[in-house]
Amino acid sequence: MSDRITPDDVVKVARLARLSLGDDELAVATSELRAMLEHFADIDALDLDDVEPMTHPVPIDNVMRNDVPAPTLDRDEVLAAAPDAADGRFQVPPIIGLED
Repeated sequence: MSDRITPDDVVKVARLARLSLGDDELAVATSELRAMLEHFADIDALDLDDVEPMTHPVPIDNVMRNDVPAPTLDRDEVLAAAPDAADGRFQVPPIIGLED
């Protein structure tokens, strides 16, 4: 196995990410990260000089539609169904500035 990443490296990264890993989780994370790094090394070893870079593996087109105004719901009808409304708007309880 490669020594690209050690359990100490994983502990350091976990601490930076504010994660707490148990011994079993540390062993699994180390093994999985080591396997990923080995796979990335395999990819780095490929000769890709003649391969054109791409942003997506398959061709895609951005599907856009024309922005056409359409009928909307009636404001009074919508507000009539609201639990509380005031001045033509939904009335909601405040959430900022409340004491816990």
